[in-house]
Amino acid sequence: MNELSDFGLIGLAVMGQNLVLNIESRGFRVSVYNRTPAVTDEFIAAHPGKRLVGAHDLAGFVASLARPRKIQIMVKAGAPVDAVIEQLVPLLDEGDIVIDGGNSLYTDTERRDAALAARGLRFVGAGVSGGEEGARKGPAIMPGGPASTWAALRPIFESIAAKVDGQPCVIHIGPGGAGHYVKMVHNGIEYGDMQLICEAYAILGAAGFTADEMAAVFDEWNAGELQSYLIQITARALAQKDEASGRPLVELILDKAGQKGTGQWTLINAAENAVVVSTINAAVEARVLSSQKAQRVAASRVLHGPTAPLRADRAALVAQVHDALYASKVISYAQGLDLMRTMSARKDWGLDLGGIASIWRGGCIIRARFLNRITEAWRADPALPHLTAAPFFQDLLNRTQPAWRAVVALAVTHGIPVPAFSASLAYYDSLRSARLSANLLQAQRDFFGAHGYERIDRPEGEVFHTRWPEVIE
Repeated sequence: MNELSDFGLIGLAVMGQNLVLNIESRGFRVSVYNRTPAVTDEFIAAHPGKRLVGAHDLAGFVASLARPRKIQIMVKAGAPVDAVIEQLVPLLDEGDIVIDGGNSLYTDTERRDAALAARGLRFVGAGVSGGEEGARKGPAIMPGGPASTWAALRPIFESIAAKVDGQPCVIHIGPGGAGHYVKMVHNGIEYGDMQLICEAYAILGAAGFTADEMAAVFDEWNAGELQSYLIQITARALAQKDEASGRPLVELILDKAGQKGTGQWTLINAAENAVVVSTINAAVEARVLSSQKAQRVAASRVLHGPTAPLRADRAALVAQVHDALYASKVISYAQGLDLMRTMSARKDWGLDLGGIASIWRGGCIIRARFLNRITEAWRADPALPHLTAAPFFQDLLNRTQPAWRAVVALAVTHGIPVPAFSASLAYYDSLRSARLSANLLQAQRDFFGAHGYERIDRPEGEVFHTRWPEVIE
């Protein structure tokens, strides 16, 4: 009798292949299937001596797995996932587990979870972060789905996940679509983080720093409290030279950013839940504007801005941009965590924000040193209403806000677009304002629509309406 495999994976693109090699390296036998048999054969042939089993059809693939079968799908989100599930489900037995490891929309995951549960199957939406390298060496994994699946998947997922202080970067996130939801918000925070770094680059570049000088700055930052994967790769990207010309490669890359949709999904969900994610919103819009290259080039010829060069003390500017970047990054994370907290309450998911921050410390794209501080904040107070309510982050924001303001003012004065820095600072200032200008807004709403308003000199909840003077056209 042939030995059965511990795990199965469908979809042998680079991420899928690297995950398979990671799982196999931890002592598990893995079966693989790809819709193109030649890809399966090439993968198996390229790794002789490994505990890998290739299958040319789904029936043979399913038959090669020990029960309850654990099958991970690594195909493009959307219709391709549904197509694989439709072909796979008739071949499965009650209690088998199907895992979607792609970047699926959490509502699709909930739909699939309900459909498979009705057939006695278990479905897991598992967010996987870390890119190709993380998949091979250790990603951060965010599995949702029925609690019963965690006992079956835990030995495998904990063995392949990144480790920080000996702890695997994976926990059971919650039921239904919770895993893919948290991965979606993770990606939204990632959008904000990347845009903030790009704005720091833009300011330093406008001040005359060369790519090599900026690479050195980011290297220095990566040795301190800003240490993170994104800061690290930024330094390396800035130092990379074009082989043909010898120029910094980054200067030859067209300034049109792409996106796959998770940032936009985060914005839609935030709007649905009335949660402000202005830093993430600014980052998504910055990508959209960057893609409108022809329109921007045309506008640059006719729309005017400041012409005076940016001159500043270099050391002082670097210190100010450092603080502005740190403060803005905190706001980006705070907004994402606030969205998760709100959605968790609405869906009764019971999200452990401290636990989620802890698994983001390794493997994933947004891994950063200060995630330790976020983890500590929720460990100290599991009912923490907002990241800025934690003493460490209050002190940090209070300490950095003067430099933050100086950087935003400098950028505005010199016509350097810093939408994410600006949005983060505006959020901070709105959050710390005991009274905003919304009193006038409510007067306007009551004037044209009789929407009513509350008064500061009356009990909360009591609504008033004024007969405003008629407007004469």
